[in-house]
Amino acid sequence: MLSKLSRSLTYLTSVLYAVLGILLFFLPEQLAPVFAWKVTAFMTMTLGGWCIGNAWLAWLVARRWEWRRVYSALIFLWLFGIFESYVLFAFRDKIQLIHPVGWLYVITLAVNLFTAVVGITDWFRLRPSREPFGELVKWWQRAAVIGFVLLVSYLGLYGVVAQIGWPSTQGEIFPETMSLFTLRSFAFFYLSLGLAPIPLIWEKSIAPLLNHAIAAYGFIIFITIAAFVYIRLFDFGLQPGGLLYFGAYLVVGIPLFFVFIFFGTGDR
Repeated sequence: MLSKLSRSLTYLTSVLYAVLGILLFFLPEQLAPVFAWKVTAFMTMTLGGWCIGNAWLAWLVARRWEWRRVYSALIFLWLFGIFESYVLFAFRDKIQLIHPVGWLYVITLAVNLFTAVVGITDWFRLRPSREPFGELVKWWQRAAVIGFVLLVSYLGLYGVVAQIGWPSTQGEIFPETMSLFTLRSFAFFYLSLGLAPIPLIWEKSIAPLLNHAIAAYGFIIFITIAAFVYIRLFDFGLQPGGLLYFGAYLVVGIPLFFVFIFFGTGDR
């Protein structure tokens, strides 16, 4: 596996995301006006859901800490830190650090980025093995991974290049108009989700797939909760695309619940 320093940094990243996520998720109305850039309360609560999801993922990865089981989830954490740090740098002229929560967001991303650098360096230096073990992947499980990678990567790539005014950027799916800063943040979040499982397409063992699914399950739970809290913002009659926002998380989250019951979560 990777070094003790990498593991300690992953735990630290988990703690920082937990603190930040709890604040943003439970105090969106109060913190939206003083966040690091211009966002609404719903966006703030959704960002909090990402952070809590990252906290759960990082904690689970650090706890299990066996490369062949958790490598794809760890790749997501690294990609998220790299991509979102890039967004922060690209829109640095829009950042407003008028409140401690803004500084906490910047510090958390900086630690995430440093964790990624140390982890990637460890991987090149140690080259941990991921030989097949345990129960093998079934064809439908591999097909599900391929479908997820294609769909979510497409959404991420579209958001990376889209400009305000393009289809799906004016409240057609997410019920509020985003600034370009927020759009890119959402896009790179989805791109991280879509790219990280690519190695799982060739994975022979089922445990890494289950580990990845349970590690990412926090995103499904908390982002869906945020959507239900602000369901009043959705107008499914005029903007039926909002149903896709709900449906995407439910269609993935509900079947995964039963997968965990029947196949476990990939732990030893």
